[in-house]
Amino acid sequence: MSASSAPGIPPVPRSILVVGGGAREHALAWRLRADPGVERILEAPGNAGHGDVAQVVSDVHADESVALVALARREGVDLVVVGPEAPLVSGLADRMRAAGIPTFGPCAAAAALEGSKALCRRIATRGGVPMASGAVFDAVAPALAYAASLDGPVVVKADGLAAGKGVTVCRSLQDAEAALRDALERRVFGDAGRRVIVERALEGREASVIAICDTTTALALPAARDHKRILAGDRGPNTGGMGAFSPVADLDDSAVAQVVADFHLPTLAALAARGRPFRGALYAGLMLTDEGPRLLEYNVRFGDPEAQAILPRVAVPLAPLLLAAATDRLAEAATALGIGGPLLPAREEAAVALVLAAEGYPGTPATGDEIEGIDAARAAGALVFEAGTARREGRTVTSGGRVLTVVGRGRDVPEAAERAHAAADLVHFRGRQVRADIGRPAVERVP
Repeated sequence: MSASSAPGIPPVPRSILVVGGGAREHALAWRLRADPGVERILEAPGNAGHGDVAQVVSDVHADESVALVALARREGVDLVVVGPEAPLVSGLADRMRAAGIPTFGPCAAAAALEGSKALCRRIATRGGVPMASGAVFDAVAPALAYAASLDGPVVVKADGLAAGKGVTVCRSLQDAEAALRDALERRVFGDAGRRVIVERALEGREASVIAICDTTTALALPAARDHKRILAGDRGPNTGGMGAFSPVADLDDSAVAQVVADFHLPTLAALAARGRPFRGALYAGLMLTDEGPRLLEYNVRFGDPEAQAILPRVAVPLAPLLLAAATDRLAEAATALGIGGPLLPAREEAAVALVLAAEGYPGTPATGDEIEGIDAARAAGALVFEAGTARREGRTVTSGGRVLTVVGRGRDVPEAAERAHAAADLVHFRGRQVRADIGRPAVERVP
């Protein structure tokens, strides 16, 4: 390892490999490259639009673990940061660690916390983490009977990974039956829907608290609020996320510290006790109810688009903390950086991240449409993180559903929102979809 260090300062990885190629990975590469002591960021497979902050290795894909290990060895990287969940669930972090390469991302056994919502319920229950009543099923009839017994709205969740689209909120038994048949009989989520979880629907406001963790320590990033539905007013089908903002007024620092104590730390302990040590980003998706926060789901990586709103607000070097988490020295690194509690210091500003999506998303997205205005948005002061984009014959074109994320920053959420929306209005492509209400609750909502 060639990580640099000085007395009282935790080691800083000079060379980092970021695995993935979306807007989240662009944001990670951008933030890590800004840390003192970080000299080089590689990104695999990356995106041609990420070359401003990373050396893109486009011929090595996120699901090619053997090739990724070989790349990390060949380039002598000091740290691997895994962005997407699928490589973690399939064991990429295990293979990296077996090769002696520090990796920020949980082993497959711990990543199953996101890979199986049934396991998530078991671990959360054993850790005493508050969540909605629910049960696991693999057949429609008993699942529907259970849904009826809850006597109210329910949520049907595909057990496995479904790209953020496997959750259906059901206001009636008819809705629940349709969702159950979609998952269990029609297999609209493939193998991810072979089992489902039926839960009582919770009322409140959603929020996300992501913590950098090693096996015993958790340091929370600033809280964020994500918006999953495609249409303003939180209507329409679920997506992978249409935008996020940070900070969250109804989840202040003391409340975030309590979330770490009530959710992250018991979960780390429950995982470790069952031979599933966790090192990485533990994302707690919460519903803020009248009775207090309740767990909706755990993810085992930085959220997308939450990361794009959160990372610009982090006020301490991030790279040494990720390396420390990967090597079970997080508490030591936090002390060296003067972090005295469970929260990472945050900049006194807000950030609003808007996803610009392609026509047809979240179904089959249109691709190949020219994108104009990215440079103009950046010139206006926004951050622009690319995802579903490609370079063809000197043009930037759409190549996926969530095309890019535009981030505005300001003194508070309303100011950051106005800057984000103004910058997003400078970016154009055919059929562009963007929500008009994120960070702007007073804006008239579209049905």
